[in-house]
Amino acid sequence: MSPLTILLLVEASAIGLILFGAPPKKVSMAAAAVNFLLSLWLYVQFPAGLGGYQFVESHNWIALSGLPDIRYHVGVDGLSLPLVLLTTLVTLAAVWVAPAQIKRAAEFYSYLLLLSLGALGAFVSLDLFFFYAFHEFALIPTFLLIGIWGTENRQFVSIQLTLYLGLGSLVLLAGIIALLGALPAGARTFDIPRLTEYLRENPLPPNQQLLPFALLAAGFGTLVSLFPFHSWAPFGYASAPASAAMLHAGVLKKFGLYGLLRVAMPLLPGGAEAWKPWILALLLGNILFIGFSTIAQKELPAMLGFSSVMHMGYLFLGLACWNVLGISGVVFLMVAHGLSAALLFAVAGEVRERAGEIRFSELGGLARRMPFVAVAFLVGSFASVGVPGLANFPGELLIFFGSWRSQPLFTAVVVWGIVISAVYQLRAVRSVFYGDLPQHLIQANDVEGSGRIPYMLLMAALLILGIWPGTLLGVVGSGVRGFLSLY
Repeated sequence: MSPLTILLLVEASAIGLILFGAPPKKVSMAAAAVNFLLSLWLYVQFPAGLGGYQFVESHNWIALSGLPDIRYHVGVDGLSLPLVLLTTLVTLAAVWVAPAQIKRAAEFYSYLLLLSLGALGAFVSLDLFFFYAFHEFALIPTFLLIGIWGTENRQFVSIQLTLYLGLGSLVLLAGIIALLGALPAGARTFDIPRLTEYLRENPLPPNQQLLPFALLAAGFGTLVSLFPFHSWAPFGYASAPASAAMLHAGVLKKFGLYGLLRVAMPLLPGGAEAWKPWILALLLGNILFIGFSTIAQKELPAMLGFSSVMHMGYLFLGLACWNVLGISGVVFLMVAHGLSAALLFAVAGEVRERAGEIRFSELGGLARRMPFVAVAFLVGSFASVGVPGLANFPGELLIFFGSWRSQPLFTAVVVWGIVISAVYQLRAVRSVFYGDLPQHLIQANDVEGSGRIPYMLLMAALLILGIWPGTLLGVVGSGVRGFLSLY
């Protein structure tokens, strides 16, 4: 049995135990800790020098005459393994910061684990059917977590999120069908490595790549909040419980970018090249339009939601580079953004819970009452802005270097996004934690004891990757070289 299967079984077993009456918080914590340690071991054992997929397991699942076989086929390479490690770390932190005393606790923790299980399954699946199905499983608990445990406007927000993501998933499914339909009958398969190998040797004519790539890009783009299909994300994250926002913004959102890297771009390079000008135009909307919208926000969770959407523009810029530097930066920044977003949403949850307020106009001076939380927010904010020494900086630097080679004038415009992000992020730091302490915040208290551990884990990961980026780039490089060899 592959260790990747064990990762999935650990969370599935934990969900089963919780539903049969085991303590939800303790079981979830145990499962998340086991999976984090196992994924860390996988990362250390990963033979980056060999390239290709490792820890592979494959079994027949459904075989129907006249239709492609569906197989349980899992494996990881330098593109997916970092996302597996990100998923398990953020899951551990999200479960840790979740309140032990919460209504319908068994359901709440089961949905958190199911969201994590869906993301893990999508990242390790090498079969298009399971790749798609695992992500759909993760969308169900997202809707429920917001609809049941969310804050104000949770019903409207959860329905809006479901409609957008459901539509994106349907478009994505149409893209998969269009891709398989364009192939000869004997070449149709859900197996991603076999599809990749076949289309490397027998690429589709450029005109036959246009529609499948457009559908895949629109589907994946909606799931990752590419402008203008982004409006579900900011208020979805603002209304979600902190743990759910950490998992969705930090982990599940990366599925769309990973899908473009794993499926759309390597299988349909001609379509990617033809649609690249449109992708470049839309990502400007993420960076500039959403960036200025972020500055205008008056509440902390909404500001963080818009900020997360804005940073997707940098990742799409890296995808459009089509070179080693750009794609390496994309994978690195996906991990870095996942860590910083999870940290910031966790802090926003603490501010909401302990101060009872999220409006900038009603906050201030909380560093006096919550010094540890203030430090955590500073680290997450500096990482998000791209300060050297933290993980986001190497990823953004690689993307800008890669894009300068192919799109110098375009890069010169996009780089102003750093200034925009510095404005709104530093304003949030000042508004929430510095200045005069309002009377109604005097009773706010800081995170103490073991409650600090998840924040310290996320901050440590941001520092390690920022100071020593080679710990991640060595693994990423093996996957990127294999990816670019397809062009």
